[in-house]
Amino acid sequence: MRFIDEVDITIISGNGGHGCVSFRREKYIPFGGPDGGDGGDGGNVYFVATESLNTLVNFKGKKVYRAKSGESGAGRQRHGANGEDVTIKVPVGTIIKDTQTDEVIADLVNNGDHVLMAKGGRGGPGNVNFKSSINQAPRHAGEGKPGATLEVHLELKLLAEIALVGLPNAGKSTLISRISAARPKIADYPFTTLEPNLGVVSIDEQKSFVVADIPGLIAHAAEGKGLGIKFLKHVERTSSLVHLVDCSWCLDEFEAFESYITVKDELLKYSANLRLKKEIICLTKIDAMSDEEVQNFQKYFEGQLDKNVLPISAVSGKNIERLKHLMFDATQSEKTANFG
Repeated sequence: MRFIDEVDITIISGNGGHGCVSFRREKYIPFGGPDGGDGGDGGNVYFVATESLNTLVNFKGKKVYRAKSGESGAGRQRHGANGEDVTIKVPVGTIIKDTQTDEVIADLVNNGDHVLMAKGGRGGPGNVNFKSSINQAPRHAGEGKPGATLEVHLELKLLAEIALVGLPNAGKSTLISRISAARPKIADYPFTTLEPNLGVVSIDEQKSFVVADIPGLIAHAAEGKGLGIKFLKHVERTSSLVHLVDCSWCLDEFEAFESYITVKDELLKYSANLRLKKEIICLTKIDAMSDEEVQNFQKYFEGQLDKNVLPISAVSGKNIERLKHLMFDATQSEKTANFG
């Protein structure tokens, strides 16, 4: 299923039904008086977040969602039926914005979160409501109020705790397939991953976390180059980052470090707040390098960053279990690491 994370739709609540003008007509009751009932209220439009959905693909073919209008009132003070509500299900993590103003109307971050987005029009009062001491036979009723029409933009942000970031072909897809049940497309060319992939990583029966494989970033991604800003927003909601650096192709340690800086700069250009996120730096594909090369690259990175760097191989499994525990600890810790 194709991942779709943004869509524009129109929602329309129901109109209120009109009130009724009616008078009692019963045998032996010459002055029955008004008995017109009220119109029914128009249906509302709600949004509800559900874990049963993980994309906005269901909105691809349907762009307008309309609630039913209320029915008109009837004689004998019969109330018109209320219009049927419409409840629109969206994935957990959906942000709803006003298309015209870009204002955030709702942010549905928990399963079951719901919001009334467009209230139906109120039904008009029947003529029985207009009876008074000076007007015993009102011959008018209230009209139903119109419903609301709203253009909204739905934006889905992945609710993962850990984001895998790095240049294209850094080994993110291979890693997520190794540590979770996710099966993304894997190939030996850049931009294999064209959409985020989610995977649940289990430490044991009671410890697990969700990781997202973010499509590869390149220089000027924050300005829209390459896959650009489209997926950078998914990094914002994660608590921690695992930054993968492929050293197997680099001529020297400096070139590898420059590739790390490229991605880091793009993250910080997109949002300076990403500086506060915990970060685990991994040197990947070490199965294609000698032990001496791995040690040299690791020593250089740790000297430049003044923090530990973990060499891993998703192919051989080297240090993968250690990485999983570091990732889990990062999701549990409330301390912020230095990403600066």
